[in-house]
Amino acid sequence: MNRKKTQRRLSKWLLGAVLVSASVYTPITGGQAVAAEQSYKAMEAGINQVITSHRMRGTKSSIVVREADSNKIVYQYRADQGVTPASNVKVLTATTALEVLGEDYTFQTDVLASGPVKNGVLNGQLYLRGTGDPTLMERDLQQLAKEVRQSGIKSITGNIVADDTWFDTKRLSPGIYKSDETHYYAAQISALTLSPNEDYDAGTTIVQAKPTKNGKPAAVTLTPHTNIVKVVNRTRTVPKGKPNTVTMARQYGTNTIIVSGNIPVNSSGKRQWVTVSNPSAYTADVFKRALAKQGISFSKTTKVSRSKTPANAQLLATKKSMSLYYLMMPFMKLSNNAHAEILAKSMGRAVYNEGSWDAGLRVMRETVQKDGISLKGIYLEDASGMSHKNKIPSEKISEVLFEAQTKPWYPTFERSLPVAGINDRMLGGTLRNRLTSPLVKGKVLAKTGSLNHTDALSGYVKTKSGEELIFSILTEGVKSTAKPDIDKMVQVMAAQ
Repeated sequence: MNRKKTQRRLSKWLLGAVLVSASVYTPITGGQAVAAEQSYKAMEAGINQVITSHRMRGTKSSIVVREADSNKIVYQYRADQGVTPASNVKVLTATTALEVLGEDYTFQTDVLASGPVKNGVLNGQLYLRGTGDPTLMERDLQQLAKEVRQSGIKSITGNIVADDTWFDTKRLSPGIYKSDETHYYAAQISALTLSPNEDYDAGTTIVQAKPTKNGKPAAVTLTPHTNIVKVVNRTRTVPKGKPNTVTMARQYGTNTIIVSGNIPVNSSGKRQWVTVSNPSAYTADVFKRALAKQGISFSKTTKVSRSKTPANAQLLATKKSMSLYYLMMPFMKLSNNAHAEILAKSMGRAVYNEGSWDAGLRVMRETVQKDGISLKGIYLEDASGMSHKNKIPSEKISEVLFEAQTKPWYPTFERSLPVAGINDRMLGGTLRNRLTSPLVKGKVLAKTGSLNHTDALSGYVKTKSGEELIFSILTEGVKSTAKPDIDKMVQVMAAQ
């Protein structure tokens, strides 16, 4: 799919989100507000019944429900208690990014040459300089390579240099465990990174295994292909009807991906997103392959390296990403962790000229304060919610959601939230299979959050009486999952 088709697809999703939003949120009358007020006691009883149930025994919870128009708290349970919010941290990340960077913010990737070009030969280095674009794909690198060829360069004597100095060199936030590092949701963060498809899981490659002949290894491919990654194929094709036991994982501290297990004949095989260590080298390597496809040759000593682009380097080609207005959809609908961390570092760079987590999280805290919200009880270790050490009281998230309504960018934020029970991935997002009853389907716009023994949901709900409520439900220490219990609480709110 080319760039124009991608833009059209995102526009279609945005239109769908507008239609859903328009059908859900309508102004309420004074009479409806009075009716809602009369039902708050019933809502309190209903939520308390869920909290005190056997399933929730031993769970640490923080819950707030507010009127969306007046900000009046109509229900609270340990509202000031800091709880691990999981991906509900992204409410703060998204609103701060829209406030600080703006809806029109884009990422730029440049190709520059350092050295003289004579008779089509670049006697020097070719730099690929990034600013964190999580939507950069192989086809974009192919277009940049084409523009390099059109500039007259046919051969390169120096290296293909990855310039990722827009961000610092810290690749993983403190909340990432060793066991997480192979998985797409724990991708390394770099100012120069690559996504394998339009889910934009930056810093990953798609590993696919397909059956061959009985007794033979499966056919394993990478999308995009890269020489940075080594695949060790320990699979075996087995007769039809046998279980598919294929596993795929990158060995810790390496770029070796082990693919093992049995794969049945005539099965669809297995496909999985696996992280790549050193996204900068990964992106530069795929770019080098794109240059070769354009007929550009290299010297025997040409390699992929990393360095800052010299000030006097000549700009050859540029690619700008979609704007934050569009990126908010895949970011929030699919709860993309890499997007959150890239935005945090981008905010740090924009405000303090430092592309780091420390600077980015500082911007997030300061932006919350500027809206008159106290930081008491808030502790942030990352911008995606992967860290169990993150703590936020529900009252703070609900305050951020209230203040967001007053901002010019609020429609963009509202559209980015998953919509309960709507099947389309870019509308329903992480709520597409939850809250599907007529009472709540299409009437809840909220950010999900989930870690081991931690579940959260914060957003907006339209009640049966026509009132709009803001809610934040944070739980940790659950035995298995609190999602059914959280959904029951939201249904209690919607029933009023």
